[in-house]
Amino acid sequence: MTRTLARVLRLGDLVYIVLGTVIGSGIFLLPGPVLQETGGHVGLALGVWVAGGLLSFLGAITYAELGAMMPQAGGIYVYIRDAFGRPSAFLFGWMLFTVIAPASVATLAVGSTAYLQELVPLSPIAARGIALGMIVVLALLNIRGTKESARVQDWTTAVKVGAIVLMSVGLLAVGRVAGPATAATAPVAPGPGLLTGIGVAMVAVLWAYEGWTYVTFSAGETLEPQRTFPRAIAIGTAALIALYLMANIGYLAVLGPATVAKSDRVASEAVRAAFGPAAGRAIAVVVLLSMFSAVNAILLTAPRVFYAMAKDGLFFRKLAEIHPRLGTPAIAIAATALWSMVLAASGTYTQLLTYVVFTAWIFYGLGAVSVFVFRRTRPDAPRPFRVPGYPWTPALFVLAALGIVIATLVGQPARAIAGLVALAVGMPAYLIWRRSAPVGEP
Repeated sequence: MTRTLARVLRLGDLVYIVLGTVIGSGIFLLPGPVLQETGGHVGLALGVWVAGGLLSFLGAITYAELGAMMPQAGGIYVYIRDAFGRPSAFLFGWMLFTVIAPASVATLAVGSTAYLQELVPLSPIAARGIALGMIVVLALLNIRGTKESARVQDWTTAVKVGAIVLMSVGLLAVGRVAGPATAATAPVAPGPGLLTGIGVAMVAVLWAYEGWTYVTFSAGETLEPQRTFPRAIAIGTAALIALYLMANIGYLAVLGPATVAKSDRVASEAVRAAFGPAAGRAIAVVVLLSMFSAVNAILLTAPRVFYAMAKDGLFFRKLAEIHPRLGTPAIAIAATALWSMVLAASGTYTQLLTYVVFTAWIFYGLGAVSVFVFRRTRPDAPRPFRVPGYPWTPALFVLAALGIVIATLVGQPARAIAGLVALAVGMPAYLIWRRSAPVGEP
């Protein structure tokens, strides 16, 4: 009998996966650059954070329709496969496996040691060992059981969300009493330079919101997915907008626009200014927990894509196996973790992630386009949830995804070319797997 993944994830688990995957280090680092790019206009900067969140929300409710209609493991891979064919879906999975997921894991794991060194001194060897150890521990946790991993995800995400709320409220309270630490800079006058800056800031903010799509990979393990999945992805992305706005306003209340715009570690600076050096070190603990939670979320979700690819005969067959006792795609998880460790040990993860992560947005947009395809080709398919505002809602998200791709092609052509070359390498790989698939296999 063919084993399948058990449906064990509930509404809260999915919400925490959304929050846990997205909230890494961006909200602790990016508010300064965003304010700088928007010319010191506080209203514009906050507007960019809201706009980026709303565009992500439009994408989330678009995928809510797809997840409720096709609640299978693999998420975006499945949507693209059924709408546009196996080659396009394979290329998405190929990029996710070779670079995007493992390089993200490696970046978070190694980056966490930089914050750990604010608490205890570490040699380079010790720091690398701790990063690799984090990946091993979380891989074993995910192999042991989806429920166990989801439980850890719930707790770690709840703690870091609570810490962000507490930090934001505390900063706002102190800022109202004492006033901002510095006066505001004179905003840059409107013009072409400001418009360009707003575009750059929007791309940065969309990167900060990036990651909520990972929850689609776990739709095949969701209880009552037709009802649960749409609610979870909508609640999670809406909560992100509120959390990011609260944090930004808190930073501004204590430091003021001038200092925020110059800061590349705004969270620690704001907390230290408001509550002293000890509190500044405490924020390092929050960032550590945030990165730990994000790594766990990726290892909980991404291997489901590789599992789905292997079931289609388009990837290593062993990755489609479900552990007979633990009920998890253990080999897919182990393979993801092992490749992440190789990248972390080699130190190449930053370059890889920098050059190819923009290609993910090609597939995020393509996944959203599949809504239009299924509305036309499967008009009578059960749709427990229909995206509100169709066709404008998915169209706006697709335009946002296209905007990120074009902005990268125009603004950073070398990075874009490298990413597209890595994508093109996937086609020969697809042909090899397709040729080796048994006759009659889909």
